[in-house]
Amino acid sequence: MKRLLMIVMMLVTLVTGVFGADKSFEKIQKNGKFIVGLDATFAPMGFRGENGEIVGFDIDLAKEVAKRWGVEVEFKPCEWDGIIFDLNSGNIDMVWNGMTMTEERKRQAAFSEPYFTDGQLIFSKREAKVNKVAELEGKVVGLQLGSSADYAVQKSDVFSKIKEVKKYATNVEALMDLEAGRTDAVVVDTVAGKYYNSKRATLTYSEESLTKEYYGVAMRKNDKALVEKLNETLNEMKADGTFEKISEKWFGKEEK
Repeated sequence: MKRLLMIVMMLVTLVTGVFGADKSFEKIQKNGKFIVGLDATFAPMGFRGENGEIVGFDIDLAKEVAKRWGVEVEFKPCEWDGIIFDLNSGNIDMVWNGMTMTEERKRQAAFSEPYFTDGQLIFSKREAKVNKVAELEGKVVGLQLGSSADYAVQKSDVFSKIKEVKKYATNVEALMDLEAGRTDAVVVDTVAGKYYNSKRATLTYSEESLTKEYYGVAMRKNDKALVEKLNETLNEMKADGTFEKISEKWFGKEEK
């Protein structure tokens, strides 16, 4: 009898694990929406346009996913340094905002498959260009608190030789301080720095990159069904040309 009871309990556990544990995607369908957390100053991935509406590459991707799922998407600006906490606290369902997939972040959240490749460049004034990572020695360097640039600078060989690292709430604040002469350089995601500079053309950037990085959409560790569904939908968008169309809107046509 004991042996039979043990077998029954094992079967119940197995069935529950396979069919009943993760209803993360079903929850999205039931709620009729999912909430995306972001730093609403990270152009061109997600930022406020001229009329105050949140727009960007990641925004268009998320809207297309919501359309295909038959639900709405809500965009919720968050403090970047605490955005993983917002995710795991249930305040948001995803972080979809050019988030680099680092080993530390992978310990705190589950990620989609990589959907974008980027890196960390050094931006400086044209008249005092910083072209190599080693040239940060003795400089005052700005970056966004808790960003991939923050991690990249700390891990670089030149970190101990930097005069001062100034940390900002947003990349835009860091770049504006650079223009004002309060820092010598800013380390920032390539895509964000180049987009910012395309509107002003006051800065230049280094030939050498600190890192090569991959962006992913972060979700809670237990939301495996949601991760799987998002990967499936993004792959469908790539296969039917929708992903490329959105990319061309924000970054132009890629040279073949």
